[in-house]
Amino acid sequence: MDLKQLEYFVRVAELGSFTRASIALDIAQPALSRQIRLLEVEVRQNLLIRNGRGVTTTESGRLLLEHARGILHQVERTREELDRARGALTGRVALGLPPSLSKVLAVPLIGACRAVLPEARVSIIEGLTATMQELLIAGRLDIALLFNPTPSPDVDAALLLEEDLFLIQRKEDVAGSVKPISLRELAAMPLVIPSRPNAIRTLVEVEMASIGCRPTIALEIDGVAAILDLVADGAGCAVLSANAVRVLGTPAAFVARPIRPRLRSKLMLAVSSRRPSTLTQQSVMALVRQRSQQALAPPPADDKGSRAPQAKTRRRKTPPARRSGA
Repeated sequence: MDLKQLEYFVRVAELGSFTRASIALDIAQPALSRQIRLLEVEVRQNLLIRNGRGVTTTESGRLLLEHARGILHQVERTREELDRARGALTGRVALGLPPSLSKVLAVPLIGACRAVLPEARVSIIEGLTATMQELLIAGRLDIALLFNPTPSPDVDAALLLEEDLFLIQRKEDVAGSVKPISLRELAAMPLVIPSRPNAIRTLVEVEMASIGCRPTIALEIDGVAAILDLVADGAGCAVLSANAVRVLGTPAAFVARPIRPRLRSKLMLAVSSRRPSTLTQQSVMALVRQRSQQALAPPPADDKGSRAPQAKTRRRKTPPARRSGA
């Protein structure tokens, strides 16, 4: 069997379309169809059922798909092992990042990959969680950072960190001290929020439904920066993490009110369960985990602010005690 034909077959089967596969593989659709047909002639069986909506695999096609994934993975691992023998990890890794994280992670991650994996090729794709999860399953992404992904047997996801979500209002709309807001009170606030199936939108709707409420939607906007611009313009409020405001907005222009009970957004490091990770991908995952936790950790100033008064008090009391003992 020709390895290139196996690769083409796997991509067509996973994407369910010759058109989408030809775009992903950067090959003309007639040439792709011809290679798949040659593979079917070689194995003497039909592998794909062609219909108006795309293609599906036959029973023989499903069997070959499982074996082909393993064969291609082993070939890739063999190449990596040979490269590792000469002291290098190579290969291409496609990484998906949410827009709110790309701004703070893309540059340091590429820099770290160049330093640690100089012969690997890392590409970054921005996208919302639902879109990136589909790309991960289809094989167009190797790794992705996803917010509250929908559970799927095709995706292995590990918790990276959790963030509290806040009601974000422009400062001039909040009088007096900043007080927490209940979920029921939040339901009456005009929200500027992403359209379905956004992770935060889903979380807000599910939690409100549990207490018999639903959100008041003022505007649907799929972009955190645009949401913050609209909140600043007085179009409504938003439900976002403090990090999103810090990265994509002007924190001084907004007030972040805690929500009770707490709404927590989970950031997951996800890979496809269909394809075992290569050594290069595992190295990139380690860098993603490290850089993400560094970038999204609470600012050191906050910790110092909570501890500094106690430390100063102890230092002021110590010198008099030493003088009295003398």
